[in-house]
Amino acid sequence: MMFFVYVIGSKKKLKLTTYVGYTNNIEKRLNLHNTGKGAKFTRGRKWKLMYLEKYKTKKEAILREHYIKKNRKFRNTIKSK
Repeated sequence: MMFFVYVIGSKKKLKLTTYVGYTNNIEKRLNLHNTGKGAKFTRGRKWKLMYLEKYKTKKEAILREHYIKKNRKFRNTIKSK
């Protein structure tokens, strides 16, 4: 089974908001975020996938998710792409 670390973005007016997460089914997870059934932070917005990485183990995915969440410099490079 593959695991994915993803960054999704939502633009409201001129401000871009991002969210980082991990999952084993990216299509289902993005749909949950967009229908208001995902993480509480993501409710009420229309999200688009901005960045995706694949991992073989859940542990690797969780470690990478944590790194991206804490690393604002990395997230800002994604925003500017």
